[in-house]
Amino acid sequence: MHIQLGDSLPALSLPATGHQQLDLADCLGKPLILYFYPKDNTPGCTQEGEEFRDSYAQFKELGAEILGVSRDSVKTHENFKAKYHFPFELLADQAESLCALFDVIKPKTMFGKPVRGIQRSTFLFDRTGVLRREWRKVSVDGHVAEVLAALAAL
Repeated sequence: MHIQLGDSLPALSLPATGHQQLDLADCLGKPLILYFYPKDNTPGCTQEGEEFRDSYAQFKELGAEILGVSRDSVKTHENFKAKYHFPFELLADQAESLCALFDVIKPKTMFGKPVRGIQRSTFLFDRTGVLRREWRKVSVDGHVAEVLAALAAL
């Protein structure tokens, strides 16, 4: 079963930066932006994180929380977050449980070889935990502004 528009935020807990186990249910009561990215410290993922960071105050003004998700370890996430001063938490989905629910693991080609990886995707949940918007196959340029506009329109 995969999450679709109109579905509720899944009850799932994952290890996160800040030495915590983050329960998605704790995000109820405020809009949530959940963005999936392929890998810490890669150019596109760094740019996307920086753009969410640079617009973070605007997201907070609208009451929203942002969480980044990849299959990297918490330790790698901690370094990535510190290096680029991300003000939001990063979830470590090494077991791919959240990735599977959101159907973001896709076949890719890397250096001519087939691999499985995260397809850059973003999901916007409203205050009640209902999925209102989704973006798949995200191109980083202009994406954060589009998410912010969709949040403002909720």
